[in-house]
Amino acid sequence: MREPWIVGVSGASGTPYAKAVLTALLDAGESVDLVVSRAARLTLLDETGATVRDAHWKDDVGAWLGRDLGDMAYWPAGDLAAGPSSGSYPARGMAVVPASTAACAGIAVGLSKDLLQRAAEVNLKERRRTVVVPRETPVTRSHLEHLIGLHDAGAVVLPASPGFYGSGAGATAQQLIDFVAGKVLDALGVPHTLFRRWTGELGERNA
Repeated sequence: MREPWIVGVSGASGTPYAKAVLTALLDAGESVDLVVSRAARLTLLDETGATVRDAHWKDDVGAWLGRDLGDMAYWPAGDLAAGPSSGSYPARGMAVVPASTAACAGIAVGLSKDLLQRAAEVNLKERRRTVVVPRETPVTRSHLEHLIGLHDAGAVVLPASPGFYGSGAGATAQQLIDFVAGKVLDALGVPHTLFRRWTGELGERNA
């Protein structure tokens, strides 16, 4: 039985994180279900020039990722009757990357405004691995309360905060993006080689 990871892309800035997570999951041979919110399409267009159209998603997502899509399925964000909207739909878990403040709030309080929010709520209620990657900074009290609500519901709240020990102060943007993506895959339990792991030895990066 096909048992994919669901990846939800919301409207927050940070679509390169989504690309890195999707690419790493496909590189690992994982099945992926993709949901892109309406707001995310605007952010994706602004940050990368890429478009994602429901009727042409294979061409559009393939062009965005620059690769073969492997075992990927796509669900329109407005389709609340889609497979991931039900707990009986087989899935390994879900990552929302990046996660906007609106998406975090909607998932935390159970709004089910679109398929992204509904799928995340389903994964939480089914006790599947659910990783939420907020990027907004600074944050308000209400945002913090929603993040606490997500944590208490069983989600891993994983802010897009890259570490520098793997690549140093001269890290490229891609290295910092890959660090966050690697932490997402760690939380999902998917092996990867996206960053150099800390071993307890100072200066090893320069060895």
